[in-house]
Amino acid sequence: MFRTALRNVLAHKARLLMTVLAVMLGVAFVSGTLVFTNTLSNALQNSSAKGFDQVDVAVTAEAQEDVGDRIGKTSELTEALREQSAKVPGAASAVGVVSGFTAIADKDGKLVGGGFQSQGGNYWGDKDTRYPLKEGAAPHGADEVVIDSETARRAGYEVGDTVRISVDGPVLTPRITGIFTTDDGNVAAGGSLALFDTATAQRLFGKTGTYDEIDVKAAAGTSQAALKAALDAALPKGEVETITSQELADDQAKAISASMSGLKQGLLVFAGIALFVGTFIIANTFTMLVAQRTKELALLRAVGASRRQVTRSVLIEAFVVGVVAGVTGLLAGIGIGAGLRALLNTLGATVPDGPLVVSPGTVGASLAVGVVITVLAAWLPGRRAAKIPPVAAMSSVHAKATTRSLVLRNTLGALFSAAGVAVVLTATTMNGSDGQAPMGLGAVLLIVGVFILTPLLSRPLIAAAAPVLRIFGVSGKLARQNSVRNPRRTAATASALMIGLTLITGMTVMAGSLQKSIDKMASSAIRADYVVSMANGNELSPDVEEKLKATDGVTTTSPMRNAPARIDDTTEYLTGVNGAAFGELTDLAVDDGSFEVGGTRVVVDEDTAKVHGWKAGSGFTVSYEDGAKQKLTVAGVYQANELISGILLDTSALSPHQEDPADMQVMVKTSGGASDGTKDRLEKALGSNPAIQVQSKKDLSDSIAKMFTLMLNMLYGLLAMAVIVAVLGVINTLAMSVFERSQEIGMLRAIGLDRRSVKRMVRLESLVISLFGGVLGIGLGVFFGWAAGELIGTRMATYELVLPWGRMAVFLLLAAGVGVLAALWPARRASRLNMLAVIKSE
Repeated sequence: MFRTALRNVLAHKARLLMTVLAVMLGVAFVSGTLVFTNTLSNALQNSSAKGFDQVDVAVTAEAQEDVGDRIGKTSELTEALREQSAKVPGAASAVGVVSGFTAIADKDGKLVGGGFQSQGGNYWGDKDTRYPLKEGAAPHGADEVVIDSETARRAGYEVGDTVRISVDGPVLTPRITGIFTTDDGNVAAGGSLALFDTATAQRLFGKTGTYDEIDVKAAAGTSQAALKAALDAALPKGEVETITSQELADDQAKAISASMSGLKQGLLVFAGIALFVGTFIIANTFTMLVAQRTKELALLRAVGASRRQVTRSVLIEAFVVGVVAGVTGLLAGIGIGAGLRALLNTLGATVPDGPLVVSPGTVGASLAVGVVITVLAAWLPGRRAAKIPPVAAMSSVHAKATTRSLVLRNTLGALFSAAGVAVVLTATTMNGSDGQAPMGLGAVLLIVGVFILTPLLSRPLIAAAAPVLRIFGVSGKLARQNSVRNPRRTAATASALMIGLTLITGMTVMAGSLQKSIDKMASSAIRADYVVSMANGNELSPDVEEKLKATDGVTTTSPMRNAPARIDDTTEYLTGVNGAAFGELTDLAVDDGSFEVGGTRVVVDEDTAKVHGWKAGSGFTVSYEDGAKQKLTVAGVYQANELISGILLDTSALSPHQEDPADMQVMVKTSGGASDGTKDRLEKALGSNPAIQVQSKKDLSDSIAKMFTLMLNMLYGLLAMAVIVAVLGVINTLAMSVFERSQEIGMLRAIGLDRRSVKRMVRLESLVISLFGGVLGIGLGVFFGWAAGELIGTRMATYELVLPWGRMAVFLLLAAGVGVLAALWPARRASRLNMLAVIKSE
């Protein structure tokens, strides 16, 4: 039986080719994901570890917990503490470290590197061993800076040039006195690093006289553990923490692995979708192969083969196909992993150098996925083959499914579908995250139910296309009859395409609805003409608002300044605003009281009021971060949105209790409204700073649209693999169907059907099956998009369903294109059959 199985694989290698390709694509997706994420993680970990070469033990400030009405503070690392660390037995030196966001503009005024990876720090003394100078000298004074060699190369800077830099808003223009080399992971990943002298860095980053970290280097012969123990004994207990560079590297490695885990899981989900779609092709292929070989299998049964041996022979064929697909998929995946890494570099997201990582786990997972998926998908066809009695198989009376089996299948499908719809509808009545798990369960049940019912649905839906098919005469009539001749085969072929289009349509509906809702929220909640913020989400200096106030045409401004506070033994974040102007800059619906912010009167959102049991007129005591307490009164309760929420109070009440006030954004109202000239005037007032974005409501909407478009394009790209696998499925089914119907096609040719009509018949059959899958997929996608939107609507008052009719039409055309493309080879093959040879064949 083993030799028989191998001979069958070799005899039907052309028919199994599409199955191998389908599984190979899924395996390649899995192995490519593992290779890419492992390679990226390894490169980032190695690059990060190099950054700890110049430190043996790091001393950091220990944060105190919030207790009662007191905000926990972080102790300070002073110069005295650094000197004390340097004198500890076993310490060779102790360097104070200060760091923070620092944006560098190139000579065209554009931001160098990724905004989140633009960092700044301090250069220690005249010769900092952490950052060896490639040329020039160390910085001294507020007008001097040194930058990393990669940034200098990318931006074209040299020693002596003036560079535009921003830390928290206002533009600085220091002179470059030196260029240094570094193994810093952020720089290796495409970021930038600017270093000032220590005093300047402390002033710019709001750490005057203190450090973020103290890096201690061990003397010769002193281990990291011994130095750590000595520092623990010498430094104040409960105020500082010590950690060795090895522990830092391990923690960094864990953080990188955790960040890679999300990317890996996301990509593997889409790989799983492609493999799931591939199982339909595998099951369809083996079902058709078994049907075409029933007499052969019956003969094996007749000469003594048991049912188990027949099933095993089919599974052996599947195993061989799975191994071939697994090996080729692994090789293709290694190429995909290398290609993705190169693509990131091409797109400007620089990846640190490092070897391509192909771990034993990746090899094992790829082979296991290929074999297990193929064998599982082939098990049911193999089991069916073994159940056919030899005599029945020889006479082919097994060909049609029994009425009992059809009734059982339809009943099961109806139960799954009804349960899925019921669970999804129930989930839409739940609140937020509570409904996510039921929604997912209901979606799975409904998809399974529709798949089971697809043979039943195929007849009425395909019959609906009959009037159109009549236009094509005999070819159209034959195509319709062929499409419904074997409903199970049609169902399996259409379902592969249905799943991909269900996901694509559902995501498109959700993305379009969310974009419209956020646009509506931005336009209805904000009356300000512009919102000013840092491009990377960091805080703005209060100087930014002052400069905006002094700009011609600006009538009103308000910062949004966040600060922690303790209320009723819980930590809440307060938002400081210009109370007199905030009502003019926003349009927030007030449910209770009035929108009055000033002095000790505040407004709170509905959720916060509900948690604390507040209403208009309620009073509460707040403990600020400096320890001071104040009695505040709730003037009104407003409806929050994604842009504005929490407790709003006047900056005159909040700022005196902040050690270093900073704004998350500034709202601006102008006399002439939003215009290109006004925006240009505001940007120039801020020094044309590339790190600061000045956005009108239209700009906010456009940025949201770009985000959703980028997200959708990425999802379309990832789901394209499932669609490609579905195309292979249609090609495979048609090719094998043509082989099955060779005699029939020969007879049709013999009685006058020309080659062009034969081609048209096969193409129309493919088109009908693909459109059937497309209609089911788009219908399910719209339903799931609506259901998910109902869940989102519980948290977003402005949410409304938007049906993207244009895109749905494109998806239907895509399904039609899949049908036409998939039919090219089978149609050509059918038209070239030798009619006399196929009529004589069995």
